[in-house]
Amino acid sequence: MAAPRVVDTSAWIEWLTASALGQKLGKQFPDKAQCIVPTIVQLELSKWLVREVDEEAADQVIAFTQKCVVVPLDTPIALLAADLHRQHKLATADAIVYATAKHMGADLLTCDAHFEGLADVRLFAKTE
Repeated sequence: MAAPRVVDTSAWIEWLTASALGQKLGKQFPDKAQCIVPTIVQLELSKWLVREVDEEAADQVIAFTQKCVVVPLDTPIALLAADLHRQHKLATADAIVYATAKHMGADLLTCDAHFEGLADVRLFAKTE
């Protein structure tokens, strides 16, 4: 069985837009049973989809994420996120995503350079 993996919002967006990077990333997406979705990622995806596509697309993608392992922000993850924020100077949402991966014993799939060099991160950097 594959290892659990958190897919960051940046990776979801690349995949959803079917960019060249997104096509590479699609091969890295875990099966739904191993795909961990922090609720903050659902929030970010919904905001982005409503703004960039429409509400129906947002509803469809969020419905898809609900078939994965959805992990809400709870006190242990929040406190770990606070520690990771201080240690690595991560933005709040990034710290929550990374803390969720750590808490769940998962790696993190991302396109976000803020995660570069952190343990258990699979970074597919965007090329300008």
